Amino acid sequence: MDQQSQARQEAAGAALAAKRGKADASKLDGVARTLYERMSESELEQEAAATHGVLPESEADTNSGDLARG
Repeated sequence: MDQQSQARQEAAGAALAAKRGKADASKLDGVARTLYERMSESELEQEAAATHGVLPESEADTNSGDLARG
């Protein structure tokens, strides 16, 4: 899995809750809305499961060189 930020992990958690019917999908916005629409429940589980201690706080803290090579 690519390195992700805590913010993305939280968005994945919100999207996962909506997929499972535990949160209102109409209240999702931004990254959470995109993840909800494009990812399966199992993919969202993987995104949301990372340990906070190993994630940067924001996307800006990730290794941007890896992203540029995409």
